[in-house]
Amino acid sequence: MKLQNKWFIGLMVGTAVSLVSTSCVDEIKFGNSFLEKAPGGNVTIDTVFNNAEYARQFLNTCYSRQYYGLPYNTDSNGNIPDSSSPYVGKKDALTDCWALYFSDATVYKQYYGGTLNANYDIRGNIFPYTREMVWEVVRWCWLFMENIDRVPGMDETEKARLVAEAKCLIAARYFDMFRHYGGLPLLYASFSGTEAGYEIPRSTVEETVKYMIKMLDEAINSNALEWAYSDADLTSKAGHWTKAGAMALKCKIWQFAASPLFNADQGYAGGSSEAEQQHLVWYGEYRPELWDNCLKACEDFFKELDSKGGYDLNKASVETPEQYRQAYRMGYVRQGSREILHSVRTNMSDAFNSSTYMWHSWADPSKALCRTEYPPTQEYVEMFSWADGTPFDWDKTVEEGKLDEMFLTGTFKAGEQMLSDIVLTRDPRLYEHCMVNGLPKMLDWSAGTMSGLPYELWVGGYDEGENAKLQSGNYATGYKNMKYYLGTEYQRQYTQWVYLRLSDIYLTYAEALLQAKNDHRGAIDQINIVRARVGLKKDLADCVTNKDLLSDKDALLEELLCERVRELGLEDSRYFDLVRYKRADRFEKPLHGLLAYRLDEAGNRMEGNTKWNEGDKNKGALQPIRFDYQRFELSKPMRRWWTHGFEPKWYLSPFPQTEINKGYGLIQNPGW
Repeated sequence: MKLQNKWFIGLMVGTAVSLVSTSCVDEIKFGNSFLEKAPGGNVTIDTVFNNAEYARQFLNTCYSRQYYGLPYNTDSNGNIPDSSSPYVGKKDALTDCWALYFSDATVYKQYYGGTLNANYDIRGNIFPYTREMVWEVVRWCWLFMENIDRVPGMDETEKARLVAEAKCLIAARYFDMFRHYGGLPLLYASFSGTEAGYEIPRSTVEETVKYMIKMLDEAINSNALEWAYSDADLTSKAGHWTKAGAMALKCKIWQFAASPLFNADQGYAGGSSEAEQQHLVWYGEYRPELWDNCLKACEDFFKELDSKGGYDLNKASVETPEQYRQAYRMGYVRQGSREILHSVRTNMSDAFNSSTYMWHSWADPSKALCRTEYPPTQEYVEMFSWADGTPFDWDKTVEEGKLDEMFLTGTFKAGEQMLSDIVLTRDPRLYEHCMVNGLPKMLDWSAGTMSGLPYELWVGGYDEGENAKLQSGNYATGYKNMKYYLGTEYQRQYTQWVYLRLSDIYLTYAEALLQAKNDHRGAIDQINIVRARVGLKKDLADCVTNKDLLSDKDALLEELLCERVRELGLEDSRYFDLVRYKRADRFEKPLHGLLAYRLDEAGNRMEGNTKWNEGDKNKGALQPIRFDYQRFELSKPMRRWWTHGFEPKWYLSPFPQTEINKGYGLIQNPGW
């Protein structure tokens, strides 16, 4: 379709860029507005690309608008992606593993309420088409590549590296959008906005995938990217795209493209919609070679890793549950971790900007309204095995009378009120994702030792109060999120978003082995690598005794998807896994929380104010260890999908009707 004197998605109008942005550097000195009009009117595009430092800063502006998955800012002027606002909400809160209780968030209103439609604007859906800075970054990167050759004072090696980084940025921003919308308009130049006419129709899924892969292949094959940065360079260069990051992103793109949402015998909405007929939301058929492509990308990545090193899963220094927790934690949260393949930073920190809507500060339990709180569900908690790798089974645990041991055990020493010699009885990652009843509140930032008062997550307890009973507040499900929050010891730390990490690629490799070659043993071996890092060293096939994972593909795939959310919780993985496998059954499944009642010495429930801390602890009472645990069905907030079912249209987002009306070639996704 030819477009005359109109502009594509309203983006090429020189949107000013805020200076308090996500970035891999400490300061962003200018944005797109710098190219058009600077103070005094003397700075132009010629000025930018006539100065090496200005050119570098310009690319840093592109870095500053990458996807950052932890809501931290409420800007509504289009200067940062809408998804960075807590008023949108994290997409994982739409899955079976977390809930969101902030009623002003888009996730709560438009998704839980089922009112989302194509007539949306600011914060209108979880990834708004025109408000995620995707198209701005793509245009800026093309502008950068078109002008980099004329920059003086910059050698050819650096120019080649920066061009390769720009191509990675384009591929990543397209992938961010692709997972929400399917096939997209493809840009091959920056455009000036003054063209008399041009054609930018929506491309097919196949064309969009080829575009992203081509960008990455050109970056990878340029030999201009560092595979990994040295320890000395991490401080200044971590967050820039590397060859390892580019190869890992290639694995992820093929994984999504090969999955049943796009790669099936029939379109996800039945096949009759215009978008399906034109293959804008699927390949038009099942293509086994797509999984072969994913497998090849994984094999290439690990071959390079074996050859060059530079990355590894963060390992425990001592084989104890606490140290396994610490190894997992520092693997994703520590800037400079060798487990991270690509990260995105923010210049803001709740340590120094406590009045901002930061992920950590606004998840503080002392705040009445937590805009960034995502309490886990009972379904998620039960996905975590016992410490020996045996799957957790609620009914069996009840039958054996071991519910009081489902989180930890310990002993009382003479003269002490708190449990000593605490043993964590479950997969160590459970405690890194969920605050659970009885868990000591502190895990030392450097030493990895547990200490402090226990979380009182029972009705009337010090922490929970009546949150779970009323299904409101920080502990509305009987649990509180720990991921990326990590308690008070994480204050005064900068928070990075991990865009790609090594454990994800191990699990992607496992999936590719299973889907491309039906290689159950090979897939399990890759899963075992990830599990061993947290002390689950027994072979997965031997742990799951009620299913034959070596022959039952569906069972192994289900276990793999569970392993992904155990490892990659609240990193967007669960949402996209359910989408790409079209798991309506999980989206519409009613969910549960956990009520705990403290028992007295006679085994009766204690009512009212049952605090131990600031309660009968002051009278010498021992730390409570006996409880009546009850699962309960979540009803606040009620999700429409639970009562009316999950319609296929929800797998992809609607394009805004205002963009379709512009006539440059957008065709709406099915059902919207």
